[in-house]
Amino acid sequence: MDFILWLIVGLIAGGIASMIVPGRTPGGTFGALGVGLLGGIIGGWILNLLDVDTNLSWIGSLVVGTIGAVIVLYALRAMSNRT
Repeated sequence: MDFILWLIVGLIAGGIASMIVPGRTPGGTFGALGVGLLGGIIGGWILNLLDVDTNLSWIGSLVVGTIGAVIVLYALRAMSNRT
């Protein structure tokens, strides 16, 4: 059950990040899901580095995932523009 919730939160976080960062998200819906999931991992890692309690509600997880997904999207765009 947790895995399904992670997918849902990741999809929503990726969708929100896609609206925040200008341009297209690579991969469409599946790309947004991947960016959201990866963003959640990166956001959780950053919170862990800052020694912040990571026992968040689903809203907190969504916020952390969205922030991480924005970071991932900017990194993807920077790498794709480098060529």
